[in-house]
Amino acid sequence: MTLATDTAVRADGVVLRYGRTTALDGVSLSLGTGVTGLLGPNGAGKTTLLRVIATAVRPDSGTVSAFGHDALTGPGRLAVRRRLGYLPQDPGFHPSFTAFEFVDYVAILKELTVRSARHAEVRRVLAQVGLDEQRGKRIRALSGGMRQRVALAAALVGDPALLILDEPTVGLDPEQRMRFRELFADLGEDRAVLLSTHQTEDVMSLCRTVVVLDEGRVRFDGTPVELAAQAAGRVWTSETRATGALASWRTGTGSYRQVGDPPLGADLLEPTIEDGYLTLVGLRATEDPR
Repeated sequence: MTLATDTAVRADGVVLRYGRTTALDGVSLSLGTGVTGLLGPNGAGKTTLLRVIATAVRPDSGTVSAFGHDALTGPGRLAVRRRLGYLPQDPGFHPSFTAFEFVDYVAILKELTVRSARHAEVRRVLAQVGLDEQRGKRIRALSGGMRQRVALAAALVGDPALLILDEPTVGLDPEQRMRFRELFADLGEDRAVLLSTHQTEDVMSLCRTVVVLDEGRVRFDGTPVELAAQAAGRVWTSETRATGALASWRTGTGSYRQVGDPPLGADLLEPTIEDGYLTLVGLRATEDPR
């Protein structure tokens, strides 16, 4: 496991079960300043892990600490939440709220009690995500991309030192995704950001560290370059589809890009993060884009 010198968050041996299902099975990781990407197939336990770190769910065993506070105690949990920004998959919008009213409501929950200062903070974060001119619009009238930006603005209230983002670019068009990447890169300059995503290009563009979670266990913890290297010597191109390849698809040039055990003399290619990820978790990673 890669240990950051400026560790903000540490989880050790985290186990969480739902009935007979083990969602997290001894997960350990640490987060420092910068963006850490969390990859994994559906059912890997990514959202559960984010909820544990965000103090929304208590694990059955293991420890979680942030900024020197034990997140599993009452006082520690409160201290962590005061420095936390959390964007869940479903932010729970009230459709009749305006963008300003929703973020203002979250600001109240974050204990910003002085009205003038709170409203100034709401305007600041809405401007930060590019919604200054849309702050008076009702959420039900906003596009999906704008709703995601409202949710992100709410997570940014109070300038949190730890930002947890669960699939923040899902459903966004390429231009919106690029704008979000720019913002996340800026945010990661001076805080810890944990980003769960299925977009391997997001990881390559943003993340200093990437963690691959599979079946509730950490399968990889390292840099994007090290993840790509997991597939070194296992990616090749040919004119026909190879039987037995882990993954094989026809490219725009008409040739096949293949991941697995190459035949003798194969024309090897430089592996990507996606290749390394597929090598680690297999075809289950391609079954569902969520």
